[in-house]
Amino acid sequence: MNIEEKSINTIRCLAIDAVEKANSGHPGTPMALAPAAYALWMKHMHYNPINPNWLNRDRFVLSNGHASMLQYAVMHLVGYKISLEDLKNFRQWGSNTPGHPEYRLTPGIETTTGPLGQGLMNAIGMAIAEAHLAAIFNTKEYFLIDHYTYVFCSDGDFMEGASNEAASIAGHFGLGKLIVLYDNNHITIEGNTSLTYSDDVTKRFESYHWHVQNLGDKGNDIQVISEAYTRAKSVSDKPSLIILRTHIGYGSPNKQDTSEAHGSPLGAEEVKLTKKNYGWSEDKFFWVPDDVKSHMSAAIEKGKILEEKWNKIFGDYKKAYPDLAKQLNEYMEQVLPEGWDSKIPVYKPSDGPKATREISADVINAVKPHLPWLMGGSADLEPSTKTIIKSSGYFEKGKYDNLNIDWGIREHVMCAASSGMNLHGGIRPYAATFFIFTDYARPAIRLACIMQLPVIYVMTHDSIGLGEDGTTHQPVEHLASFRAMPGMCLIRPADANEAAFAWRAAIQNTKGPTMLVLSRQKLPIFDRNNLAHADGVIKGAYILSTEQGRKPDIILIATGSEVQYVLEAQRELKNESVDARVVSMPSWELFRMQKKEYRDKVLPADIKARIAVEAASPQGWCEWVGDQGKVIGISKFGASAPYKELCEHYGITVKNIVSTAKKMMMI
Repeated sequence: MNIEEKSINTIRCLAIDAVEKANSGHPGTPMALAPAAYALWMKHMHYNPINPNWLNRDRFVLSNGHASMLQYAVMHLVGYKISLEDLKNFRQWGSNTPGHPEYRLTPGIETTTGPLGQGLMNAIGMAIAEAHLAAIFNTKEYFLIDHYTYVFCSDGDFMEGASNEAASIAGHFGLGKLIVLYDNNHITIEGNTSLTYSDDVTKRFESYHWHVQNLGDKGNDIQVISEAYTRAKSVSDKPSLIILRTHIGYGSPNKQDTSEAHGSPLGAEEVKLTKKNYGWSEDKFFWVPDDVKSHMSAAIEKGKILEEKWNKIFGDYKKAYPDLAKQLNEYMEQVLPEGWDSKIPVYKPSDGPKATREISADVINAVKPHLPWLMGGSADLEPSTKTIIKSSGYFEKGKYDNLNIDWGIREHVMCAASSGMNLHGGIRPYAATFFIFTDYARPAIRLACIMQLPVIYVMTHDSIGLGEDGTTHQPVEHLASFRAMPGMCLIRPADANEAAFAWRAAIQNTKGPTMLVLSRQKLPIFDRNNLAHADGVIKGAYILSTEQGRKPDIILIATGSEVQYVLEAQRELKNESVDARVVSMPSWELFRMQKKEYRDKVLPADIKARIAVEAASPQGWCEWVGDQGKVIGISKFGASAPYKELCEHYGITVKNIVSTAKKMMMI
């Protein structure tokens, strides 16, 4: 066999052996896609295995992340820091070769994939970022930002509804640097795809304005596949789809083209038969022939040359365009400059009540001159979410330098692509919709938490306070569910000034996502001459209004729109000789991060009488009120009615807070 065929069989056998040793995994797809992966990584992709973070590298996303051993095997052979020992530890505790590719864990992995459709949507964001940065920084002489985003997808990716959102918006934007290979192997876990799937994928994607090539049954023809990549790269005004008929478990005498090859080891006997079919040594495991190692590791020198060539271009660019070069570095580093928040307004009670959602536009436009890399938009709800950058138009085909993205009614791809924009580098994305519609985007938000991506989610219409839209739009359980999501920082501010500091906290948080949960209804702006400064938001919770005596009889805790009620309750309780402290607690997560001394100061352990008030599920509040405390919340869905009537009906009132406190004090 020639060196290319030998290299492909090495990829296949490494995948087979790793899955067999782990007794867990998906061998069939790596066996089928090895020729396509070889053609891409050896003939087309630009990357440097020694520096996986080189800015102008091509991005590769394995959306069908269950085929992770395909990527690990290829990356090992071309010189990334994935050793043969790492492949032997596939799916084991502490290894850098987990069951599905994980960003930050394995060198060269661009995004965490596995839940089908997510990788494709991340790739949309990467292609958007490439197009945006190219529009800003490329000149007639220098194509500084000039790379592709390649994606491998499966039947499962295209069955998931998320793929419709992804394909629709990618085609609409004309993202010509996005190239997707569809592994059409006809097999899912339950059997042949004909059981449930008969889409005409060519027509479907052509209707989405994609360039489509259907290669037919050419899964092992490297020349045909390579020529398809070349043609795809020549199309600059449309994303490209390459449809490739492959055979899952290729070469396995008894399991090729069966669901048995999808998600289980082949078994010792079938491994031997398959290797024999490949002309491979049946008794060698994790074997990399010397000539294959030499052939594929040539990618190291090639990558070094590519990066050096780009560095030379960048050096010339710096001389010709020093200001642009400096700006590009600022985009990539995203260091907050001194005074970046100095123009954020301070709100006074005389400004009149404001919904906290109204503050988003004020803050975004106040900081934008200092943070040019801030970019984002809404799922067709900007008039409600108030997230427009006034100095810019909308990101559109041919207008890639613009900053506002109207994602259309596509919450899932909005959030997943926002992750992709961040993963690409050079952009700090924000994404906005109604809080209830996080249900459409939750898988993407969860993955952002797993990857610790500092995406900012602006979620408005935060409670029953939105009123007449009723149960379908009132997010009763959502605060509890996102507080339960590891890695999420959720902030629910109580007035305009808290909202401004919530935005500050979000921008300063680079360790993971921040979700700003904002009101539809107008809220009073607190008189800060009589209350604590709103910068307490940065610490998650703070004493908004102190007790009169040495220590409080009771602590009233609330978030968001309910803080106004506990402030009024404090005043009424004073008339009943109950000395209450009011704590505004916009972020549990930020509060947990504070030193114990501060937390004990805000919520002293010896004050057992505590009431928490929130127009949402009470789940989780026991952490802050303790066994002897009370929670005034909502344990059922809302209703369609004016929000003040809803609050009255559900007991989110000053009267109920005072009554509950008096009972606790036995008055």
